[in-house]
Amino acid sequence: MSSLQFQNDLDRLTEILPDRVRKHITYDKMEDVIEIVLDIGRTPEIRHAGGRIEYLGDEFVSEDDINFITERIQDFTSDNRSGIPGTLHRISAIRNRQGKIIGLTCRIGRVVTGTIACIKDICLLNKSILFLGRPGVGKTTKLREISRLVADELGKRVVIVDTSNEIAGDGDTPHPAIGHARRMQVTQPEFQKDIMIEAVENHTPEVIVVDEIGTEAEAQAARTIAERGVMLIATAHGNSLENLIKNPTLSDLVGGIQSVTLGDDEAKRRASQKTVLEREKQPTFDVVIEILDRNTLAVYKDTAEAVDYILRGWPIRPEIRKVDKTYDNQTQNSQTKEESHIKEIANEINKLEKKIEPTDSLKFSFSRQKYVEEVKGFKKIYLYAVSRTIVEKVIERLDLNAEITRSIEDADIVIAHKNFVKGGAKVLSVANDYRLQIFYVKTNSMAQIQKVLKEALDIVETSQTLQGYYDNTERALDEAKDGINKVLKGADIVELTPQNQHIRKLQHELVEQHNLTSKSVGEGSERHLKIIGGTDV
Repeated sequence: MSSLQFQNDLDRLTEILPDRVRKHITYDKMEDVIEIVLDIGRTPEIRHAGGRIEYLGDEFVSEDDINFITERIQDFTSDNRSGIPGTLHRISAIRNRQGKIIGLTCRIGRVVTGTIACIKDICLLNKSILFLGRPGVGKTTKLREISRLVADELGKRVVIVDTSNEIAGDGDTPHPAIGHARRMQVTQPEFQKDIMIEAVENHTPEVIVVDEIGTEAEAQAARTIAERGVMLIATAHGNSLENLIKNPTLSDLVGGIQSVTLGDDEAKRRASQKTVLEREKQPTFDVVIEILDRNTLAVYKDTAEAVDYILRGWPIRPEIRKVDKTYDNQTQNSQTKEESHIKEIANEINKLEKKIEPTDSLKFSFSRQKYVEEVKGFKKIYLYAVSRTIVEKVIERLDLNAEITRSIEDADIVIAHKNFVKGGAKVLSVANDYRLQIFYVKTNSMAQIQKVLKEALDIVETSQTLQGYYDNTERALDEAKDGINKVLKGADIVELTPQNQHIRKLQHELVEQHNLTSKSVGEGSERHLKIIGGTDV
């Protein structure tokens, strides 16, 4: 929206305010304002996007001030909302127990462009998209811009089901922000589901846009629309996909969940309990986008796959996109090919798993995630209060498919020291916002970090021999620690069991960390480590 258009729209709002409130409002202080709040017996206030509150004068709001405003706007509907024709502003009322209006929230409506540039490629795929996010992060703004994009640039027949005139503004003429999309007004929120079906049956749309699907009946209406081949773009209550899956009212939007009892063999193959949760049907929406904040989106491009991974407890991370960046079709196509290749490998693993007899399952184990990560490339690790030197050494020694990053925004996983969790609350909070898995180490020892890294990178060896090798390494390091403790308590010399050259090198490094001396003795398969106390150096 141009500054002139914003001023014109703001003038329409300030015209309905009492003079003693209006005189404190200037355009320069309104640039990031979300709403103006007036409650009887309190000072009027304006609330900024960053959470800052500014008070307008020092006089309290009176009953006459409230009446002054309500007389200049249309009657409130059953959901206590009204608006100003031709604008996107919304006025909501707070009533007392007798129904009398005692407070007003005047929400500033703006046309913000450029908020969907980072997901434009997804909007062009003709797939149904569901937006999730807490109130105030811009869900409705994105619906408005997508409506204009699809109607004007793609030339599709778009119908907006506009409950309380949230998307296209008040009045009979829709706001220009929605382009050539058509708008069907909903008189009361409980009728939204009926208008959704009516829009499909009467106006032959190619795209339906709905704000705030919140009831089971509306979720069912959304499924009906999707099954008729109409592209659906909507928002729903919920901060994340995991929360939506657990919401019995709205879980049908992503396929619903059901309890399934597995047979003994299948439960053993999955290494799970006999009763598990599984997706019930195909999701209504093909793509789910979590709005983390006004500038950051988390995209799940395949809702069915994402829900299956979450229900099975497999690690999954959405693609993080920034509003100020663009993602062209070329990038999208390469990612689609990569994901297709990953799915092919996953399907092959499934086939192999089903062919394996119970006796063979002791010899081989297949890790879906291991194969997926090999195709995707390196895992980037962000460290908090964990020794970078030791982590780099473990990555090098075990030849792990990972690297350390200094930016949490670029990380795939976080490894943090358990003793410093409180001090890193902000870092860990950011990690949670970005849906990063967090793994904890108890100490900065080689053995502990190696163990956690293997868990974090989901290393599941493909043969009993390799599994045994890693077990032997850990046992050998534990034996070395016991030997170190004995020497520190007064023993002159402690000899360890024979090991190969690689494991002996790790044992030497462990001994050096405790400022002790060690040397390899013996020949061939009998070569082993000798830890020497202070008197024998």
